[in-house]
Parts: sequence; structure tokens; C-alpha cells
Amino acid sequence: MSASVLFDVPGPKARVRNLIYSVVGTLAVLGLVGWVCYRLYNKGQFEGELWDIFNYAGIRENILDALLSTLKVFALAGVFSLVFAVVLCVARLSDHKPVRWVAVVFIDLFRSIPLLITIFALWVGILGEMTPMWALVLGLTIYNGCVQAEVLRAGVNAVPKGQVEAAYALGLRKTQVTASVLFPQAVRSMLPSIISQLVVTLKDTSLGFMILYPELLYSARLIANNTPVGGVYPTVQTVIVFGAIYIALCLALAWLAKFVEQRGRRSKAGIVPAEAKEPKEVAAAGGTDLTPVPDAKDGNLKD
Repeated sequence: MSASVLFDVPGPKARVRNLIYSVVGTLAVLGLVGWVCYRLYNKGQFEGELWDIFNYAGIRENILDALLSTLKVFALAGVFSLVFAVVLCVARLSDHKPVRWVAVVFIDLFRSIPLLITIFALWVGILGEMTPMWALVLGLTIYNGCVQAEVLRAGVNAVPKGQVEAAYALGLRKTQVTASVLFPQAVRSMLPSIISQLVVTLKDTSLGFMILYPELLYSARLIANNTPVGGVYPTVQTVIVFGAIYIALCLALAWLAKFVEQRGRRSKAGIVPAEAKEPKEVAAAGGTDLTPVPDAKDGNLKD
């Protein structure tokens, strides 16, 4: 019997084969990691002096400033891209053909253009003189807004048609149906994809180093290229430290997504049913006695 619609339960030979592949793959990865560590050790990359640079107050202040700059761009781009995504999604689902086709062309165009080209074009002056921060924010907003719009559209199309028809039958207008029925369910069902795209937005802030915006990657390059220790540049140490920062930020977003999803499942939305009472308690309160009585013909209980 199949345990999934995608694949059958593996048999004894398949389980042994999968176990062998898993062991061999794990040993290969461990061997590769060991070889890399050995090479780095021979080049002196594990010397304590190379890690001491992160104890300097100036280096720590530089990292903190870069982290705050990254979070500022991410916060602005994340909020703006979600708002822009809602606007594009509404236009994409519009009943008016010109509005719908403009949204389709805009989304397909900026999803096809590499994000770095968009950011660089904004920075060099397509919209006039623009600071690196706002060029980065606007570029991230346009690209991620287009992607999030398609995510929202998929969520809206996944809502059962019967709910929309019932809403119209109640006399709701299209704006009310979209705001009260479609988008709340679309956001809830597509929340993992929305958070995943926000993680992409966070990582894409690293493209700011190409336009000289002082975010984390720009700061990492400065530290790795300008603080040699004994003639050795701390490139590996800088990559590890800044990579750990990016990983921590992405894990925080993943935890937030899981927390919001769990809260959404536990939320008590809708009409709260009244507490059930015994028939005798209802009768004592002045209601109708609903105690079953035996039927005279067949002895069955009758209301």
C-alpha cells in the first residue's frame, strides 16, 4: 500500500540501498570538510591572532553599524514590497483589461531583469539623483513586490469559488469580498512563501555593496581587505563571522514565520458556540423540556 501519492514505500532492498547511499554521502561530506579544514590549518587561518581583530572596539562598532544599516533597508523594503504586492495583485486580478495587462507586463518585466541591474540603474540616475540606500530600497521593493504579488495571486486563486459566490449572494461588493474574504485566506495559506521571499529580500540587501552602501557585505570587505595580521588577511574569519550573522537573521525570520503560523492555527475566529446544558437545566430555566420519552409502539426513544 502506498504511503504517499508521490512514491511507494521502499522495500527491503531499497532501504538497504538508501542507507548505503546516506552513509557514503555523509562520509564524503565529512571528508570534504576535513580536507578544507586541513588546508586552512596549514595556511595558518586558525591562528588566534586572526580572530583577535573582532575584539577591537572599532571593528565591533563597524559591524554593529553595518547590521543596523542592513536591518533598516530590509525593514523598509519588506514593508514597501508587501504593500506594492497587494496593489499589483489587485491590478492583476482586475476585471478591466488595460489595468490587468499593465500589471502583467510590469510583473513579467521586473521579474525577468536581474535585481542588480535594477538597483544599479536606479543609483546611476534613471529617476534623478538618488542615494545608495533609497536605490537599494526601491530596487528591492520593485523586484520582491512583483514576486510577492504572484504569491498572493496564487493564494487568492486557491480560495474555493463557493466562498466568493456566497459573499456576493450576501450583497457584498467586490472590494469587500477581496478585503474580507480573499486576502485574509490568501495571506494565511501563502504565509510560508511570503516569509521565504522576505528571507530572500534580507539576503539581497548584500547587493548594496555594489553601489557603496555600508551594509554587512560592504563592511566585511573593508575588514577583510584592510586589517592584515602578520601579513595574513582575515578573509576566512570575516566570512565565518558575517555568515553567522546572516544565518542568525534568517533563522529569526523562520522562527517568526512558525510563530505566526501557530498563532493563526490557535486563534478562535468566527462564532463561538454556546455551552451545552442538560435538558433538565433548560427546563428549569423556563425553556422547553427536551427529555426523550419512550415511544408507545416500539419502545424507542422519541423527542
